[in-house]
Amino acid sequence: QTVSVGNAAFMAAQGHAVDEKFTAFLSTPQFAGQTVVLVGEGERVIGAIAVSDPVKPGARAAIDWLKADGIMVIMATGDARGAAEAVGATLGIDRVEAALSPEDKHALVLRLKSAGRKVAMAGDGVNDAIAMGSGSDVAIRQAGLTLMKSDLSAIVRARKLARGTLSNIKQNLWFAFGYNTLGVPVAAGILFPLFGWLLSPMLAAAAMSLSSVSVIANALRLRGMKL
Repeated sequence: QTVSVGNAAFMAAQGHAVDEKFTAFLSTPQFAGQTVVLVGEGERVIGAIAVSDPVKPGARAAIDWLKADGIMVIMATGDARGAAEAVGATLGIDRVEAALSPEDKHALVLRLKSAGRKVAMAGDGVNDAIAMGSGSDVAIRQAGLTLMKSDLSAIVRARKLARGTLSNIKQNLWFAFGYNTLGVPVAAGILFPLFGWLLSPMLAAAAMSLSSVSVIANALRLRGMKL
């Protein structure tokens, strides 16, 4: 026999009817916090498969850190609302969007961006900006950032590293501009009419080398950053 497996909307599209007794059965406490996948045959639904994902250790701590850093955390999932809200409550997630198709997720991102928010979506899908290590090769290749572990704490480490890198870049620009701002006018003789000072080529070369060394040394501090 040919059977169909999917959610309630898919069952309706395939012509499989869900009777009231079966719907009531799926509402019992034993299915709380689980995603129910329906099985249809002929004109009716003949069974259900309940699945659930355990919350990974450290996920709550990562969510708490992101929220403390001023980020609104939204869970956008194709799972059933009951299961999604159970996980959302466990993790303290700000907002739960459940039973979403890929198109629904795209629309959600567009709505958030149109409201003036900066959005970064992490997951194992091909449209996610931050790819998890467990995702497919296509998803990893398409993402702007890939986390080697499928762990939310990796997002925290990536954010800390990105912030430290930007700060380091700004510091290095100040080093570079500082040396050139001081060195170039002196080398051009701006102090000669006043003090008779000129910058010898040897000192100029040493100053430029010191500029490069200071930039490299400052960049190497990133290795000791606590992530």
